[in-house]
Amino acid sequence: MKAVMCEQHGPAEQLRIVELPDPRPGAGEVRVKVRAVGLNFFDTLIIRDKYQVKPELPFSPGAEFSGEVEELGPGVSDFALGDRVCGYVTYGAAREKIIAATSLLARMPDDLDFVTAAGLTVTYGTSLYALRERGELKAGETLAVLGASGGVGLAAVELGKAMGARVIACASSQEKLDFARAHGADEGLNYSTQDLKAGLKAFGGGKGLDMVFDPVGGPYAEPALRALGSLGRYLVVGFAAGEIPRIPLNLLLLKNCDARGVVFGPQARNNPLWLKETAELLMAYAREKKISAHVDSTFPLEECAAALGEIAGRRVKGKVVLTV
Repeated sequence: MKAVMCEQHGPAEQLRIVELPDPRPGAGEVRVKVRAVGLNFFDTLIIRDKYQVKPELPFSPGAEFSGEVEELGPGVSDFALGDRVCGYVTYGAAREKIIAATSLLARMPDDLDFVTAAGLTVTYGTSLYALRERGELKAGETLAVLGASGGVGLAAVELGKAMGARVIACASSQEKLDFARAHGADEGLNYSTQDLKAGLKAFGGGKGLDMVFDPVGGPYAEPALRALGSLGRYLVVGFAAGEIPRIPLNLLLLKNCDARGVVFGPQARNNPLWLKETAELLMAYAREKKISAHVDSTFPLEECAAALGEIAGRRVKGKVVLTV
């Protein structure tokens, strides 16, 4: 089988396509013939050894995938040969065949395509976990989403609207804002031309914002947090801007607000039933058009480096998916 391999840490251009023997599933595992692989911003970090998860070399990037079960390991009775599935593996999915524990798989509906299914688990799963479990978003609240046209940002916009919030999209260009508005955002703020703190405070009125969803970090974090109202929640999702901000803790005290970390991986790995139910819910949302599951572009497996380059360059709206 073909696999995209990171043999030394560095830029995506160093990734290689190699031939590997077909893997064999162990107890509680299945082998999946991969049809599509969802890529995420953290894939650009993990190959450069700049992510909190640090797999041993060599490894394949890619945390989410869809495909068909083609071999069952000992004791597997909850899946059958030919079942259409999507799954989550943290890393290792960018290959033609993959071994996955059945606890990390969900069956795909017959009318959902492989590309859509491959791009749902991480971005929409992260945003749902952030807004629902970590942020406790309520209908009628005001939610500001930074990086609103990217993978998790767009997911937060759409899920926030589905949960009944007023959504303020924040992005670095008018084109990205128009895209977020077209996907449900109520208002838009261009933080490359407008003052972020002043703009968000205006949207929050005298009460202030109820929640900030921030996958960007850098210089945008503190101004966004300062726009929160009392009992507001600032969700730390990632640092796409590259800089980890240093926020004065006295702001939490003075504003009577919270800063809450959001990390999808441990939540998914430690709670397989939650992961399965979340994947099934998101696939139902996609079928019912409650979310767009927008895929910006697809690349063949052999062009994984180019696909990661698009993500690293912040040129992507929604998801990038590899097809196998």
